[in-house]
Amino acid sequence: MTKRPSKPANAGHGSGPDGDNGDGKKPKSKTAAGKPDKAKAADKEAEADAEEAKAGKSELTEAEKNEAAAAEIKGAKDVDKKIEALDEAEEAPDDPEELERLKRKYMVLRFWQTARRFWTDPRSHVAWLLTGALFAVILANLAAAYAMNVWNRSIFDALEKKEGATVLTLSGIYVVILVISVLFAVAQVYARLTLQRRWRQWLTDNLVDRWLKNGRYYQLNMVSGDHKNPEYRIADDVRIATESPVDFVSGVTSAFLSAATFIVVLWTIGGSLNLGFMGIDLEIPGFLVVAAVLYAVVASALMLLIGRRFITVSEQKNQSEAELRYLLTRLRENGESIALIQGEEEERQGVDRSLGAVLRCWRSICYQTMKTTFVSSSSGFIAPVLPIILCAPKYLDGSMSLGQVMQAASAFTTVQIAFNWLVDNYPKLADWTASARRAASLMVSLDGLERAERGGDEGAGRIEITRDGKNAAIQLNELSVTLDDGSAVLDDTEIAIKPGERVLVAGESGTGKSTLVRAIAGLWPWGGGTIQIRKGAKLMMLPQRPYIPIGSLRRAATYPDPADSRDVKEIAAAFKHVGLTHLIDRIEDEAPWDQTLSGGEKQRLAFARIFLHNPDIIVLDEATAALDPKSQDKLMELLSKRPEETTLISVGHRPELEAFHNRKVVLERRKGGAKLVSDIKLVPGPRRARFLRGLWRGKQRKKAA
Repeated sequence: MTKRPSKPANAGHGSGPDGDNGDGKKPKSKTAAGKPDKAKAADKEAEADAEEAKAGKSELTEAEKNEAAAAEIKGAKDVDKKIEALDEAEEAPDDPEELERLKRKYMVLRFWQTARRFWTDPRSHVAWLLTGALFAVILANLAAAYAMNVWNRSIFDALEKKEGATVLTLSGIYVVILVISVLFAVAQVYARLTLQRRWRQWLTDNLVDRWLKNGRYYQLNMVSGDHKNPEYRIADDVRIATESPVDFVSGVTSAFLSAATFIVVLWTIGGSLNLGFMGIDLEIPGFLVVAAVLYAVVASALMLLIGRRFITVSEQKNQSEAELRYLLTRLRENGESIALIQGEEEERQGVDRSLGAVLRCWRSICYQTMKTTFVSSSSGFIAPVLPIILCAPKYLDGSMSLGQVMQAASAFTTVQIAFNWLVDNYPKLADWTASARRAASLMVSLDGLERAERGGDEGAGRIEITRDGKNAAIQLNELSVTLDDGSAVLDDTEIAIKPGERVLVAGESGTGKSTLVRAIAGLWPWGGGTIQIRKGAKLMMLPQRPYIPIGSLRRAATYPDPADSRDVKEIAAAFKHVGLTHLIDRIEDEAPWDQTLSGGEKQRLAFARIFLHNPDIIVLDEATAALDPKSQDKLMELLSKRPEETTLISVGHRPELEAFHNRKVVLERRKGGAKLVSDIKLVPGPRRARFLRGLWRGKQRKKAA
């Protein structure tokens, strides 16, 4: 349970740009001494949810997972190439409809290449057990339906003959059949939903594992492809893509078995129909079966004809819905920045445009649904009446009893429902195709990144990162950094950084400093050369905008380790070091800290993580940009007092940062990519920081004059 803080954490503190100097005190929080009962209950519920998720996870070993993933990537390569070729053909299509059909076909095929592994992976016994149980329950339900059909005939025959004792006996039998039917129906729901839940969990785990591995969730933002809003594809589209096939297969199986069973009933009861036309006697054997088949064929053909655009419209609707959710989420997450510059009107226009696109898609869905409802509703009204009309001549001439007529009507309706399964489920089939295609698009993009990592992408160079260095903490050998399309960002860089060195990376904006840092962290794979990191060294990177996870301050401080990996005393000591004394009493509080903390407080919190994790190599990417100069000097001085073997690499524009480093490398933009143009030894010291700051301010005043 999340609590709303009574007052922003930075309210009333300090006068620096970040709004805090770390001097203030906060009243003791209610949760400092212990969590209330509701919070404890929420924690227990969260633990139970985590255990539930773990219980359904795949039992494959890491080696088996890697082997299965490699086989999947290899098998998907041909399909991915065909999809890429179709994407290129979209720029100047000869036949747009045929192109769309082929793309949909290959996307669905790509989805199944991954989704079917739920049944084909080693140790997939649970999947087969649930599938077998569902099939067995479907058979049991069919038997119960047949028993009810026979009972229907018997009760109407008894009523026609006015046999009271038989009606009473059949009433008791009906209760038994009813109870059994209900129990089987409940069992089928359980088997179906459990299979859907396990399959969804397996596929979600598979996609999330691939998405989070090697920073691919970040790299997807840098590459082209149809993978916008991956979070909604994983949360929504995977749900639909795993629920619907189970419904379809169980529905088709039930429909096929029902049709086969009750066609025999119709054939047996209905017999032949003799018609006289212009003096010609015409005998139609199994006339009820013929009528049921013809009726179903006409209804299904009409549904396919009328609803042929349903799939395309569903895809457009899902995409527009995802984009609207993303826009609203982005607005909420950047609420402070938007509010400060009063950008509500512009954001409102963006929301209106996105909502307009959603409503247009829903209007198309409305039209398509109206058309398909015309067919399905007509079918629903005609089906119960048609068999009675067809059987009326035989009932009137005495060759059929009332019970037989009612049994035939019940069987005809069952057969018609089975044959018209497509009519009733076409909208859901269209929705499934759209969701499977969106999930497959994400898979295709992840395939491309994974093949590049394995060296299977011939068109893209890769930066090789090794962790077996001996002397240097970090060594860059012939390093070049490019975009995913091959455009150069940084070219041919050679540098060795020894353990204990404090290196400042400087240069104008756009020279690739932050990109170099991302390459060192392993997030930017495109380019060439090698990055060698000392064996056993622990690397920690602090970005300009630190990530604050949902939950307590304790969790935020220990991230990415679990919250209970450090005790409160350790965290309090780290907070005291970095000037977050006013938050010590709130370490256990749960609140929207990402929205509550100021930019300076977030950067202080990131520095606290350094003291809690004790990395060997610290990489700062504009990590003090939100701090006032005095606070920046204090934190950088703390870093300079770290153990001598600790290596520091900083990216920054402020000249006073030189005072806390003993080496400075400068990048300069050149044709063909930025280059390392100078490597300077520096003399660190706090007095030098003040001198450089004064010198920089003097230059700024001269420029202003």
